[in-house]
This record gives sequence, structure tokens and C-alpha cells, in this order.
Amino acid sequence: MKFRKTNHMSEADHELVTQAVHQAEQLTDGEIVTIVAATSDDYRETAYIWASISALITLTFFALFSDFFAALIARFYGEWNHQLSNAEYLVIAGTAALIKWVAVWLILHWQPLRLLLTLPHAKKNAVRARAIDLFRVGTESRTIGRTGVLIYLSMKEHRAEIVADKAIADQVAPEIWGDAMLALIEQTKNGQPGAGMAGAVFQVGQVLNEYFPKSDGNPNELPDRLIEL
Repeated sequence: MKFRKTNHMSEADHELVTQAVHQAEQLTDGEIVTIVAATSDDYRETAYIWASISALITLTFFALFSDFFAALIARFYGEWNHQLSNAEYLVIAGTAALIKWVAVWLILHWQPLRLLLTLPHAKKNAVRARAIDLFRVGTESRTIGRTGVLIYLSMKEHRAEIVADKAIADQVAPEIWGDAMLALIEQTKNGQPGAGMAGAVFQVGQVLNEYFPKSDGNPNELPDRLIEL
């Protein structure tokens, strides 16, 4: 899946987050990876779903108000007493439903509207799935002690995820990351995603310092820089 550059993070944001990761990792064997994306999915299924719903509603109206539509069609033909056969009526109703389907599908090519009409649980699942995919590609099992953590922010969905490697997940309950998530989301809502990411890095670093304090000779195995997709 391809993503456009987000452009939500300034150079100062990149520097702030990179420094936050570097400082946090001075106290722990854990490795923190930060990624921000514009969106986690294109949600094309949303367009198909709403187009299908609109077509079904059209057919339902034709079925419930057949006399009204039959009279309307007769007026269109210029014949007040024009009698439609069942086949003719079905063809007209089906054509109207098809036109409605195509119209809604085309309208929902506009991503902001498509994203607005996507159900919250679908956004949540998409962000989680994307975070896990990115974690598996760039973080999972990439450290000696399997102590990598991914902090992922998806801007347009207004959602974030924290995914931890096995050694961390075995010891740290998911709710422990609550403060980090709160710092990230609140600052991002206020228009400061860089500060939010840096705050989340600090909170994650505090947890990692508690469970995986710095040991001698532990190398820096994952990039400190903020990654934009």
C-alpha cells in the first residue's frame, strides 16, 4: 500500500522527536521507533458499502411507493394513463438504483468524505493493522533482546498505536502505555504532533527504563529518527 508524504511534521518536529528517542534510549536497552503517516488505509470499501446502501434504498423506495413512481414515470412519458408492465417498472427501478450507486461511488472518491463516512471501528482496525505490519517489517526481532517498541501515529484517523516486541510484551501490560498514548493524542489534537510524539517517547522511555535498564555494551540497533510515510 502506498502512502503520500504527510507534511505534518516540520524539521523542528523531526529534530525534537529524534532527540527525544536518543535521550530515552540512554537509560534503557529498549529501542524506540517512531512513525507518522497521513492515513493507514484508503478505505475503498467505504465507497462500495455506501454506494450499495444508496442503491438498496432507491430500490426500497420504488417498491414501497410504486404508485407514486409509476405516475411520475407516466408524466415523464407525457401519458397520464400510461400503464407500465412489471418488467418495465423493474428495469426503470434497476436503472435508477444503478445510477445512484455510480453517483455515490464517484462522490466518495473524494477521500475526506470517504474517511468521514468510515465507521470508527473500521478506522481503529485499519490503524492497528498498519501499525502491526510496520512493526513486523522494521522493528520486530530486530534487536538482540527483542526489546523494540513502535510508536505509530496516523494523522487523518486521529489515532495512534504502540506495539512492543515479545520481551517487552511479556512483561508490560498494554494499559501501561496509557500515559504515552495520552501525551501523543492530546498534543496532536492541539496541533503539535511533534511535541506529542516526543512526549510519548519520554513516557515509553520511562517504562523501558523500569523494566529494561541500560546494560553495558548494548548497541543502538534501530534508527532514532522520526519516519514519515
